[in-house]
Amino acid sequence: MRASRLVSLLLLLQARGRMTAQELADELEVSVRTVYRDVESLGAAGVPVYADRGPAGGYRLLGGYRTRLTGMTSGEAAALFLAGMPGPAADLGLGAVLTAAELKLRAALPADLAEQGDRIRQRFHLDAPGWFRDPESTPHLTALADAVWSERLVEVRYQRWKRPREVTRVLAPLGVVLKAGRWYLVARADTQVRTYRVAAVLALTVLDEGFTRPADFDLAAFWREWTDRYERGVYRDEARIRVTVAALEFMAYVFPPAMSRAARAAAGEPDADGWVRTTVPIESVRHGHTELLKLGAQVEVLAPAELREMVAASAHAMAALYPPAAGASQAPAAGGSVRR
Repeated sequence: MRASRLVSLLLLLQARGRMTAQELADELEVSVRTVYRDVESLGAAGVPVYADRGPAGGYRLLGGYRTRLTGMTSGEAAALFLAGMPGPAADLGLGAVLTAAELKLRAALPADLAEQGDRIRQRFHLDAPGWFRDPESTPHLTALADAVWSERLVEVRYQRWKRPREVTRVLAPLGVVLKAGRWYLVARADTQVRTYRVAAVLALTVLDEGFTRPADFDLAAFWREWTDRYERGVYRDEARIRVTVAALEFMAYVFPPAMSRAARAAAGEPDADGWVRTTVPIESVRHGHTELLKLGAQVEVLAPAELREMVAASAHAMAALYPPAAGASQAPAAGGSVRR
């Protein structure tokens, strides 16, 4: 355990340069006193670790010192090969770079670790897009990624859902995110950080003017907060429904995950006919109408009244298109009886 920590301390100093004892302790999750002892041990072993005094001081390695020691375990090597994403890397124009990096990594690893990496590649595969969804066309993704990297402003013509449908904006691109097979641009517009669908970018010009990236901006933290806020804001209304047990289970296959999860969580006990009452979040009455019709005769809308009337109107219109044959009896909905 201590040997692994010494290797980690050495690699931290090699990768980051000067670090204080407190910074090292935080990274290694040990006490500052333990860091002092570990640094002494590295020095005794011949590693040129120096301490700079003063407010801006800390520990550092002698200039130019590098170690070829990685201390990599079999699990760490496997994780690196598993993290390779050829599809997204190709989207960003980095497919060949990723392939070259993996070849170099494999060549640098001992034979047993390289062999384990090969086994991982043969047993695990990442396919990011959702089912039944064609890949989005993102012709401007590579240029946007370059602008993120070089910290240059971009002018985009963008198609949005509200009017005016097409707008032109000058953005400071801070990062790109792949979510469920779709690429998003996180960028600062004026003083606000916003999210844009890359597939909705109609035209792009990378400007000569650069920008200063906020030192405290954390892309992963921003994305977590934004997605949480987005999901909370989408479902502003709710519908009270009566549904068969079979349809409640079927929701997971035809409803967005947030809707099906909430409906199952709020479901009561089945009645004698196998129906349950629950509440399902909806974006709007029209959205609820579209989604609930997927359950056919296995759902009854109880409220709001406007949604119930809309579903009833659709049911009557469909019944008019498919009148029962002479002498045919009305069959009950699957999973329960028809309520009179």
